[in-house]
Amino acid sequence: MYRYVTAMFVALSGVIVAGSVPQVEPRGLLAAVDHLVYATPDLQVGIDRIEKMLGVRAAPGGQHPGRGTRNALIALGPRTYLEIIGPDPAQPTPAQPRPFGIDDLGEPRLMAWAAKGQDLEHLAGEAARGGVKLGEVIPGSRQRADGVMLSWRYTDPRTVVAGGIVPFFIDWGTTPHPSAAAPQGASLVGLRAEHPEAEQVQTMLRRLGLDVPVQSGPRAALVATISAPRGRVELR
Repeated sequence: MYRYVTAMFVALSGVIVAGSVPQVEPRGLLAAVDHLVYATPDLQVGIDRIEKMLGVRAAPGGQHPGRGTRNALIALGPRTYLEIIGPDPAQPTPAQPRPFGIDDLGEPRLMAWAAKGQDLEHLAGEAARGGVKLGEVIPGSRQRADGVMLSWRYTDPRTVVAGGIVPFFIDWGTTPHPSAAAPQGASLVGLRAEHPEAEQVQTMLRRLGLDVPVQSGPRAALVATISAPRGRVELR
């Protein structure tokens, strides 16, 4: 039913080696991952922590006007990246709470993820008929540090489903994918989740064509396995 997601899965060719971490085309679930969202109460703290864990330093991404946030990025594959996102002190406090629970965070945490999607209105409608209510499809944009304007459409990430384990969907259209300009050296090699209602969440994900392993846990948690210069790291 969700052909717009599954049609993007491609075959893996190559081997990921810790230390060198060549960029290869992923397959299965990993081919559907557009980016991981690592939210932090202070962007610099998040950047420093990720560099210490992975051995790769994130590059500034840009501001999100009106949302009160800014980000920094690391590539995790040919069209996959890690977004570190935190408050932007150069912007006034937004009218709405910042996304990804940033205003209430005490420390950085992997809060959400975005899946690749096309024809998002159709996808969201099909999801709703299957019992999964995604956010409204809205536009987004930001300007890169080099002046290039990026624009996209996505299901509103403020609609949090299953504590962020069910992703929001994003379509970059003709905009350059952010991973192309992000620092290289790391690769996403696994994604799993934990949730108190694991079976129910697993069912929702499968209805979206996403085979994320979900185990029982005390709270909703995403766990990404990343191969980087400092070895394989589990990021939560």
